[in-house]
Amino acid sequence: MLTGSNLYFLIVAALAVLLIVAMRRSPAIRSRLAPLAPYAERGPIAVFFMGISSGLAFTMIGATLTTRLKQDGLDKATITAFTLGFLVYNLKPLWAWMVDGVRLPVIGRLGQRVSWILLSGVLVMLAVINLALVDPAANLQATVVAAILVGFAGATYDIVIDAYRIETLEPNQMGIGSGMTQYGWKIGAVLAGSLALVIAARSNWHVAYLACVLFALPAMIVAVLRGEPQRRRAPVRRRGMAELGASIVGPFTEFFRRHGAWIILAFILVHKIGDTLGQQALRLLLDDLGFSNDEIALYDVVIGFWAFWVGLAIGGVLYARLGLKHSVLLSLVLMMLSNASFALLAAAGHSNIGLAAAMAFENMSSGIGGVTVIAYFSALCDLRFTAAQYALISAAASIVGRVLTATTTGRLVDNFGYVNFYWGTTVAALPGVLLFWWMSRSGLVDRSIGTAGVAGDGDVRADDPQA
Repeated sequence: MLTGSNLYFLIVAALAVLLIVAMRRSPAIRSRLAPLAPYAERGPIAVFFMGISSGLAFTMIGATLTTRLKQDGLDKATITAFTLGFLVYNLKPLWAWMVDGVRLPVIGRLGQRVSWILLSGVLVMLAVINLALVDPAANLQATVVAAILVGFAGATYDIVIDAYRIETLEPNQMGIGSGMTQYGWKIGAVLAGSLALVIAARSNWHVAYLACVLFALPAMIVAVLRGEPQRRRAPVRRRGMAELGASIVGPFTEFFRRHGAWIILAFILVHKIGDTLGQQALRLLLDDLGFSNDEIALYDVVIGFWAFWVGLAIGGVLYARLGLKHSVLLSLVLMMLSNASFALLAAAGHSNIGLAAAMAFENMSSGIGGVTVIAYFSALCDLRFTAAQYALISAAASIVGRVLTATTTGRLVDNFGYVNFYWGTTVAALPGVLLFWWMSRSGLVDRSIGTAGVAGDGDVRADDPQA
């Protein structure tokens, strides 16, 4: 049975497909919609669908699990402690090098990236099914283990999806492609999260989680249809322990030999602290303000969807007109202010208008940041170590916020209340803004770009020596 929100997304998806087909087949329509043409290119479309799958695991152990545990009667401190499962994502640099160089038996013949996408996609599906079958009220320990397994599988899926994205997109597509990836991620997260809420309200959480497993499939289908990315550099043969050790250490040593590497790492570590803290407590806020599952799904799907789309469009324009440095700085400021919008919502209480406004501003800011910040992080990579280096960057980007979230969010909300908590998360975002401003003024941002952000470097796909 189609719900109103599901039918809404089907209509929007159908219109998007028709628009893309029209742009490809009609010169007149294509000329009028020329500014949107980059969004209709094969690379950005491919990474959009991969983004849909990338958001599944994170959503299942994030906001969705938070709502599930809250409705099962667990206290805030126990619920927020479950975010320790996210710490698995911060450990992914430890095994990301395998995605770059270890060939899988049998399915490895399909290609290094394709085979790893298929393997990690299956692991995500099995992990989510396992999480669907546990009962938090009856066995909390089993639920913790299940959440960690979802985190591990999801982190591995992210490693190879990110590598595929960076190696598929040309440097001039990084902004649009990063936005499309974030758009896909948001669509997948919102659809999976909303579907889980709607089904849980009408059946139970076990069925809800099982239904969401299908969101792991889009990335697997795209990988099989497109094959290996064009810019991928073949991994070096592993002939002994020395070569194996070099393959593990190489991505890190190359990054930290760059001028100002530790300052770049500091920015990566602190730029998202406020946003991570604020988002983890969001579902707790909405539940305590009395919003129903259907209300949350409605405003996140309808208002959030369009606001995020507008943010992506604005982000693409800002990236093209202002350049990387100015567009990233502006997006950091907007993301900081989005936390303040939830402080105002907490002060207003149960207000549908307030929720709509806060969701709109937060999603628009996230859309802009999804284009600019992710494009910068992607351009930092060396094409010889795409999977390992982006795993390091993306893990560092959230580790501080996740550690603070897992250990303090529930207590901070209990001690200070939602209003003061969200004003605090706004202030916590300020150091990242100031540091990037200094990096831009000093020229460090320009000097930090890797080969993934350089046109013509690694454009021709090398043959896999392990094939």
